[in-house]
Amino acid sequence: QVRLVESGGGLVQAGGSLRLSCVASGWIINVNRMGWYRQPPGKQRELVAVISSGGTTNYADSVKGRFTISRDNAKNTVSLQMNSLKPEDTAVYYCNAHREDISNDYWGQGTQVTVSS
Repeated sequence: QVRLVESGGGLVQAGGSLRLSCVASGWIINVNRMGWYRQPPGKQRELVAVISSGGTTNYADSVKGRFTISRDNAKNTVSLQMNSLKPEDTAVYYCNAHREDISNDYWGQGTQVTVSS
């Protein structure tokens, strides 16, 4: 099992910044991809950004140029720096870890990000 604990959500005004962090523990030796997803109110969960164990990143078009994902393999953490936040970024943000060997995904409990206009 892989346990993920997120931190860093909150309320911010449009144009502001927040940084989300996620610490992974448990059987993490085979975790390949880590990332962040979000679920806006009344909508489905969507990809925000992911990063491979080698550092390759992929972003949703809506956050490119504003959000930056990073990973510290030594500390088993993945972070999301969010700048120039918009009201449409309001969502519950979930940390994700993916194990390719067993094709399994693990999720954190989620952290609320609210951007006021």
